[in-house]
Formats: sequence, C-alpha cells, structure tokens
Amino acid sequence: MNAAGHAAPFVIRDVTDPWRMRDLEELQATCFGYADRELLPGTLLRISAVTGGVLLGAYPAGDPDGKPVGHAFGFPALQDGRTWHHSHQLVVLPEWRGTGLAVALKLAQRERVLAQGLRRMTWTFDPLVARNARLNLGKLGARAVAYLPEFYALGGSRETAFPSDRLMVEWDLSVPPPARPAPAPQGVRVLEARPDGLPGPVQEGGEGPALLAEVPTRVDVLPGEARLAWRLALREALVGALGRGYAVTDLAREGERAFYVLTPVV
Repeated sequence: MNAAGHAAPFVIRDVTDPWRMRDLEELQATCFGYADRELLPGTLLRISAVTGGVLLGAYPAGDPDGKPVGHAFGFPALQDGRTWHHSHQLVVLPEWRGTGLAVALKLAQRERVLAQGLRRMTWTFDPLVARNARLNLGKLGARAVAYLPEFYALGGSRETAFPSDRLMVEWDLSVPPPARPAPAPQGVRVLEARPDGLPGPVQEGGEGPALLAEVPTRVDVLPGEARLAWRLALREALVGALGRGYAVTDLAREGERAFYVLTPVV
C-alpha cells in the first residue's frame, strides 16, 4: 500500500537468482547510460548478496516476473571500528518516478539493514540534482555531512570530464523517516541565482540557525558552462558551510526555486 492507502503499482523483492541479476545490469545501462566498465556486473551483485549485501529489485505489480523497473544495492562497511551499511546504488526508470518507488526501495532497504543489527546507512548523491536531494533529505530525513569533490572518475579523461562532486549522506535508521513537505526557505542566503539564472557570488562566512544555498531544479536542461558554474559555486558554498560545523538537512522550495537548508550540527 502507498501513502494514500492504494495498492502500489510495483512489488519489491530480494534478488537472489544470478540470471535475474543480469536484468539489473540492463537497468543500470538504461537509466544512467553507463559504459560497460561503469556497470555493476551481475557477478559482483551475486557475491555481495550472499555475503551481507542487500540487493532489491522492483517489478510491475501486474508483471512481477518481468523486467525490473528499479533496484537498490548496498553492502556492509567498516572503518575505524564502526560498522554500517553503505547504499551504493538506487535506480528507478524515468517513467516510474513519481510513483513512490524510490522511497519504497529505501524503506525496504532500511528494513533489511535493521534486521542485520545495523543502525546507520550512508550513500552519495550529486548535489546538482535537486530531485535526489528532496528524496534523501526531505522524505527520508537523512543529512549530508561531507562534500566530496571529483569523487568518481566519470568520462573520457580527467581533463575533459565534468566534475563528479558528491555529497555524503548519513541516515540514522533508528529514527522513523519524517512525513514532511518541503519547507519555505528561511535563513541566511549564502548562494542564490542572479537574474540571468547563473549563480551569484558565495557569501562567505554566513552564520545563523539556518543557511540557504540555491540549487537549480532542472540542471539537465542547462548548457555546459552554466552547469559548471553551478557546480563550482555549490562546491564553494557547501564546503565552506560544512567546514564551519553545518550539515545539509533539507531542501526548501520557493515557487520554481530550490535551496539547500544547512543547520548547525548538534
């Protein structure tokens, strides 16, 4: 059942059949346009699924044995004596966005990770994709605590690739996800768009109970130079604020505009 009490148009299952994992390779290629070397191969998914990883597939409710329309994959992580779950990939076909599938996959993943005795999940996402920010911060209640410049090697070469910056998200699984709408932007604006749509100068050293950093709502339609300008401006604004003890905790909306909300780490 979905939030409105209606039957969901999809079913979510643990994927254990290695041949069904081949279908997840195709799903990645379709959604991300990945080259073969960037795909998670079925063989890796297979060994991870039997050694503590979580591998979920989503299928149309009317064709549960058909091709997947989404999947989630993560694995146990260990560092400095701490163990948690790192969610490496969440995939949803474009035509299935807006159905509640992304949230359902994360909640199903949360359920399985809690059953393993873990209470923390991390993952990364592109700070330029406001849609993902709304899911991660607003709908799930996670927070971003680290900015990772040029985290992946994506593209033909270091010199020509678009910078693959990522935010590292932490999700406290012991706290039920909030049911909250996107708030209005209230706080000190450390980054906002100019009238021409390009980012204005970053207001360094901003302080207050909440900081706001604007992010384009449709970065996919921006020309390359504008995308790069927003990448670098957000990098400057978020790195600076995180370094002063803030975390990215929500995505606020004001009409067609969106703003990251940063609040002090308690």
